[in-house]
Amino acid sequence: MSEMLAKEVPAGGRHLPGPEDAVPVLVVDDLVVEHRNRTTGEVFRAVDGVSLSIAAGESVAIVGESGSGKTTLAMAATGLGARGEGDIRLLGHSLSSIGRRQLRELRPEVQVVFQDPHGSLDPRQSVRSGFAELRGLQRERTSWIDDTGLLERVRLAPEILDRYPHQLSGGQAQRVCIARALLMRPRLIVADEPTSGLDVSVQADVLKLLEEIRSTTGAALLMISHDLAVVRSVCDSVHVMFRGKVVEAGPCESVFLDPQEDYTRELLAAMPGARWRARR
Repeated sequence: MSEMLAKEVPAGGRHLPGPEDAVPVLVVDDLVVEHRNRTTGEVFRAVDGVSLSIAAGESVAIVGESGSGKTTLAMAATGLGARGEGDIRLLGHSLSSIGRRQLRELRPEVQVVFQDPHGSLDPRQSVRSGFAELRGLQRERTSWIDDTGLLERVRLAPEILDRYPHQLSGGQAQRVCIARALLMRPRLIVADEPTSGLDVSVQADVLKLLEEIRSTTGAALLMISHDLAVVRSVCDSVHVMFRGKVVEAGPCESVFLDPQEDYTRELLAAMPGARWRARR
């Protein structure tokens, strides 16, 4: 663990265990999400009867190829995207029974780190200005740390504060996005392909950083990825999606070492440098 993240976290920076931790951070029960083609009227079922649960401090992955429904699932489950049938409970609150105001109050508890960090940052704002905007919106929630200390936690130097997104490398921009998420003290971090497009060495650093934040803050982590190697290095359990359905789920090591479904075997066999061979 890095020394910076291992430092004592101020009371406001760490989610202290309490009775609410007995309630899963996220529960998805038989979720269905459908999209309608505006031209043809055809209905496409992007998520088809998916269930999962994430506890405080747990790291869960959703994997599958492009178009499998994994990002649609994640956005719906966290109240950030369309949702249809089924039940979603975020921090104990059913999203189908709360109003817009309550949902807005819950949203700071869920922070998303997207795959395109430069696309997530306002090109007109310096890093410092971006932090200031968040602090203005959530004063009490963000007062636990100053900007320099926040950058230290994601292994960035203070001079980064006065840079604009176009002046940041991909790895630096992604760590700024992680810092913005961390500033809000979320109970759930959703990482949607957070290392896609980054150099291998930078990927490893970003993944290690996400894991350290999870372990030091107690936040749950939902990782969306097509890369099983990424998932295995960070997550406790994995849900494999294919055409909107979860075809296999379980602890990462069990799924990796003894996959039960052909589709999972194909994903594993496609891993670069994989020594795994399909069992017949």
